[in-house]
Amino acid sequence: MLLSLSWLREFTPYEGAAEELGDRLTMLGLELEDILHPYDAISSIVVGYVAECALHPDSDHLHCCKVDAGQGQLLDIVCGAPNVAAGQKVPVALVGSRLPDGTVIKKAKLRGAPSFGMICSERELGLTEDHSGIMVLPDSAAVGARLVDVLELDREVLDISITPNRADCLSVLGLARETALAFNLPLNIPELPLRLDEEGPESIVPIDIEAPDLCRLYAGRVISRVKVAPSPMRVRHRLHAVGVRPISNIVDVTNYILFECGQPLHAFDLDRLRGGRIVVKTAREGEKFVTLDGQERVLSARDLCICDAERPVGLAGVMGGLNTEITADSRNVFLESAVFRPGTIRKTSRRLGLSSEASYRFERGIDQRRTVWALDRACALMAAFGGGVARRGLSIEEPRPFVPARIDFRPARADALLGVRLSPEFDEKTFAGMGCVVEKSGDVWRVEQPSWRPDLTREADLIEEVGRVHGLDAIPPVLPPVQLDLARAAEPESRYAFWLRLRRWGAGLGLNEAVNYSFVGHKDLDHLGLPVAGRISIMNPLSAEQDVLRTALAPGLLQDLRNNLAQGAQGLRLFELAHVFEADSASETTARETGMLGVLLYGARHDAAWPHAEADMDYADLKGVVEHLLHFLHLPAPVCRQAEAHPFLLPCVETLVEGRCIGRMGRVKPALAEAFHARKDVWLAELNLETLRELYDRAVARFTPLPVYPPVRRDITVMAGPELKVGQVLDHLAGLNLPLLEAAALVDCFEPQGGPGVEAGRNLTFRLTFRHAGRTLKDAEVDKEREKVAESLVKNLGVRV
Repeated sequence: MLLSLSWLREFTPYEGAAEELGDRLTMLGLELEDILHPYDAISSIVVGYVAECALHPDSDHLHCCKVDAGQGQLLDIVCGAPNVAAGQKVPVALVGSRLPDGTVIKKAKLRGAPSFGMICSERELGLTEDHSGIMVLPDSAAVGARLVDVLELDREVLDISITPNRADCLSVLGLARETALAFNLPLNIPELPLRLDEEGPESIVPIDIEAPDLCRLYAGRVISRVKVAPSPMRVRHRLHAVGVRPISNIVDVTNYILFECGQPLHAFDLDRLRGGRIVVKTAREGEKFVTLDGQERVLSARDLCICDAERPVGLAGVMGGLNTEITADSRNVFLESAVFRPGTIRKTSRRLGLSSEASYRFERGIDQRRTVWALDRACALMAAFGGGVARRGLSIEEPRPFVPARIDFRPARADALLGVRLSPEFDEKTFAGMGCVVEKSGDVWRVEQPSWRPDLTREADLIEEVGRVHGLDAIPPVLPPVQLDLARAAEPESRYAFWLRLRRWGAGLGLNEAVNYSFVGHKDLDHLGLPVAGRISIMNPLSAEQDVLRTALAPGLLQDLRNNLAQGAQGLRLFELAHVFEADSASETTARETGMLGVLLYGARHDAAWPHAEADMDYADLKGVVEHLLHFLHLPAPVCRQAEAHPFLLPCVETLVEGRCIGRMGRVKPALAEAFHARKDVWLAELNLETLRELYDRAVARFTPLPVYPPVRRDITVMAGPELKVGQVLDHLAGLNLPLLEAAALVDCFEPQGGPGVEAGRNLTFRLTFRHAGRTLKDAEVDKEREKVAESLVKNLGVRV
């Protein structure tokens, strides 16, 4: 919303700076985006007086003028405009001035005649598109004065972002109410009395509302003896300052009232309304209609139309029709002012891709009690601008009169929620400044909603209002007391607490958390070979890349990989906690949500430091992350087995805990990973958090005393063929049940390069940890135990050590 500061001051006597007003409105929830100075580019233009004007001796269209620009001498200026004449007051750009299009005025000679400036047209000044001749100023303009001062142009315009619930602030009047409330100023609405043509006959256009649920009020007046002409200079320049192109006195009034009062209006050429009546009804399916922009629109049965006796003449609340537009030949006008159901206007506007200033306001709600008032104000302006006379008679139908909400308000409840003590006098003054009617009765007040605040429907809304007027920034931040009930200490933690625990685990392990949209593209899921069955498509997607709910976390994590590689990352360790979605007709929402944990590893295992800079992460790193998670959750070590064919993982390993599958992990197929710019192996795991939570809730933590005596470690290397699995060796070591053998872990795997005479195989190095609970072990004891382990491996597994 563009707000002219000078326009605002016509409603409330605010004398402060634009920056101060912007700061205060921002704290009230109306954020200041920018402060514009629309006419700074012509601040150097001055008023000149054409003392003499003669034809150029060597041209049939140029004029040699002598102009008094307030510098004490007459300036020679050559002008090519056909309407320049002696005795005029005109805008003059002196030598050195810069015009809005970037042109710098210099001394020049035009066909031998010197020129020391330029007499400007409205288009050259950036005021309008009129370039038919120079701009002629009123005789009252002072010679030498700045043009922006003479025309009283809007010097400062605030660009304010309005939240969707504050439709009342989409006008100067609405923002004036907020300003008056914020600075304790009076609100004065300049009256424009409507003078009707008492001598002429009454003129009423019959109105038939066939869709009363979609049109709450429709009113109109007839203006006759219309003379379509340019609007007064002040109106044209004010509209230009807020980004509206002036058209004519009739159309400009509708735009002026829209920005001033927030009520969209539309003017029909009454002589082109067939049957002389208005019918408000929905369109026929497939009906075609040409709007004012010249585009043919195909309508649906859900679109609300304004029709005459035979055809549509306007898309209700969106745009009028070309068949009844105001032209230079229009002599009788029917001016419309209405209130439509917001949802209907919003759907039509979105479906047709046709947004207008009117639809933007209708979509959010209109002040129904000021609809007729705005209509009369517009008719008065048209008469004042010489655009015609208003005929007697108001055409109106109101199938759904406005009924204000009456809300119970408890001052004590407001203080408790806001955490600050507000006096009842402050609350009452705030509501009165908002336009509410307050009935105080004990501890519970009855507050009546004003017609321009459709967002006030419950007590929480009123509490928010007194809070923001008091200043949410003025409420001291105080942490609420947290009381832990020991009686509930043994209860399972909440879902939020469980996910928070996992987030802390991931961050503590050195992983970076990824937060992705729940929306992905069908093409992303197709690329990974994920099944089509069970997908939930988005009816109104933000883009083609976000047209379906994700069924796996992999698409988002792989997109994160692509983005990080594009930024020069060499290694990546990501985790994500999020939901995946699958269609489920048995669910209340027709969608089943499953919490998942995704882990992605890529690139260097260590930071770029000698001597490990070239070592890349592999399956062992991914498996270690999963095992660390299970240990963190007090769950037993997983059982890993090769899974059946997987859409995008090869190899793929299925992870089981206590016989239940908790997820899968493996390497993303290189052909698929290449599309995400991966040049190394991408390791990915997806774990089911619902299953993990069930296992976690059943887990019982058992405590054992910390060992007192130190461990002794020995390494043993097993040389075996490629068919021997590491798990077989570890299971065998665990089955030996040696009292001193505490643990065994794989620490290295070496595969010699094949060649003539070289037997294929692997060298697996395991680290054995020995410990005695009651004393320190001696080397001889440990060596003896190691030999037992070696003999058992050779005898039972057929390996060499």
